[in-house]
Order: sequence, then C-alpha cells, then structure tokens
Amino acid sequence: MLKPHRYLLLSLASAVVATCLWFWMRPAATAPPTNLNHSYAQALEQAHTGQPCAARVLYQQLARTDLSDIRRASLHAELPNYPSPHALKLADADLHHPSALVREAAIQSIVGLVPGAQRTLLLGPILDDPEQSVRFAAANALLGLSPDEQGVYFGPLQHVIDEYERTLKTQPDSAQAQGQLARLYLHEGQLDEAQAALEKVTHLEPDNLKAVVARVELLDKRGQSDRARELLAQQLEAHPDSAYLQHALGIWLHNHGQTEYALLGLAKAVELEPDNSDYRYKLAIALHDLDQLEAAQRQLEELLQRQPANRKARVLLIRYWKESGQLQNVQVLLAQLEQQNPDDPALQQGL
Repeated sequence: MLKPHRYLLLSLASAVVATCLWFWMRPAATAPPTNLNHSYAQALEQAHTGQPCAARVLYQQLARTDLSDIRRASLHAELPNYPSPHALKLADADLHHPSALVREAAIQSIVGLVPGAQRTLLLGPILDDPEQSVRFAAANALLGLSPDEQGVYFGPLQHVIDEYERTLKTQPDSAQAQGQLARLYLHEGQLDEAQAALEKVTHLEPDNLKAVVARVELLDKRGQSDRARELLAQQLEAHPDSAYLQHALGIWLHNHGQTEYALLGLAKAVELEPDNSDYRYKLAIALHDLDQLEAAQRQLEELLQRQPANRKARVLLIRYWKESGQLQNVQVLLAQLEQQNPDDPALQQGL
C-alpha cells in the first residue's frame, strides 16, 4: 500500500526539479527598449556637455551592436573631444560598418582624432569603399595633404578625385556641387577651372558667402592680394552683419601679418555669433600672438563656459595658464579633463 504513495512523492519531486531547471535555464528577460533609449540619451548628453565619465559612457554606447545608424553617427560627432587609443579603435571599427552613414561619420571622427599626415594609413583603404559617397568623404578628408603625406595612396586618391570631379560636373545647376568642384580644382592647382566653378556658384546664388571667401583664397593664390582685400571690403559693405565675412576678414589680415587690424574682424565675428566656438578660438590665438595673454585666457574661459566638452579650447587654456604661472588653474582644468577622459593623450603626455 506504500508503493503508490512513494510513486506520488517521486512524481511531485520530479515536477519540482523540472520546474527549478526551467526557471534557471529560461532565457534572460530582455531589457525594455526605454532603458536602452535612456542610456543612449544620457551618454549623448554627458558627452555633449563634458560631464564626468563622458568618455566611458560614450565608448560603451559605441560598443553596442543594437544602435540605429543615425544614433551611432550622432555619437561619432562627439568622439573627437574624447581621444584615446580606445576611441581610435572604435572609429576604425566603424569604418567597416555595414551602413554608409556610419562609415562617413567614422571618417569625420578620424579627422578629429588623428593629425592629417597620420590619418592617411587609416583612411587610404576607404578610397576603395563600394559606396561612392564614402569614397568621396574619404577623399575630402585627405585633401590638402602633400604627396609625401599621401604616400602609397597618392594614386588611389587622385583616382577618386577624378571620379568626384566627373560626378560634380553632371550637376551644373547645383551651387553646392560647383562649390565643391572649385575646392577640388584649388587642391589640384587648377586655378582657372576653380574660378569658372566659383563664377557659376555666384551666378546661381549671388549671396553665397562661402563662394566669396573661396574667391578671396583664389585671388591670394594668384598673388592678387589687393583685389582679395577689395572683394572682402565690398562684400562686408553689402553684408555688414555677417559674422562669417567678419571672421574671414580677420583671418585674411592675420595671415598677411596685420594681426592688430585682424582683431577687429575676429572680435566682431564673436560679437555677432557668441556661440561659435571656432570664431572665439581664433580670436584667442590672435590675442595671444599680440601678447594679450589675459584677454586670450578670458576668451577661452568663456568658450569653456559655453561648451565644457570643447577639448581643444581646454588644452589651449591649460597651455596659456602655464605661460602665466597660474598653476592652480592648470590643476583645476587637468582634474576636470581627467574626470571627463582619464585616457586623454594630453594627460598621458604630462601636458
């Protein structure tokens, strides 16, 4: 009479064991998409605003395999402010991502992370990318390098530039295409062709200020500095509130050894567009060149107040504070930089 009871107990025990095994071996529950969205948004915000641990969370997000292409590209836009061997590894990996959008974003990361001559080894192979837009992005990133810096990729780069020119020539009614074509011609020293392309841009868009500045550059290359300055003056009379033209005038004067006058244009550009980091950065350099160290420091401090993640400005301000012996300020900035990115090369090199 005990056997049925024993069998019942054994059956119950087996059921309990089976239930336990199912519980432990069941697939892990998938985290809700909202959590992933929050972590991506948080990482992007930390990187964009230069918060502590920004580099770490940015790297973690780029290591994910479930991000959309547009999100991965958005993260790459922040990566140049957080250089390190790991950052370079992430950017290099995405040069081979299935998405052309991501590959182009990775090219821009490489441009921000690696000096011109050194980026050839990374971007040279991308000149053979199956996607035309990616090949053109790689070519753009290598424009301006000398033949020696292009090295073994001199031939492949020229091949892509020729392809790029043929493509742009099929868009005679596009001001953007003609402007890019002029840039390629300038790179190759084909000044007459560059002038013709810029004239097309001006015909299509009379108020295209980028074309104006490109024409100034072209006149300089022809040794016609007086005409270049006259052109800038004419355009500034027509567009007195253009920060872009004021900045261009300041840079032109600075490049021609007239730094004191250059300050007027550079400062006016910052006044018109106070959030433009490039304008304020160039103004700080010009002030420093005139031995106005405190004024240069103030511009960089203001820039970092507006953009705490701007590594270029932070590194330059550290250098300027060292010059004036303000070592306490140097330590504060270095500590902030270490909080943002402990593997920053500036820290490793003992800036």
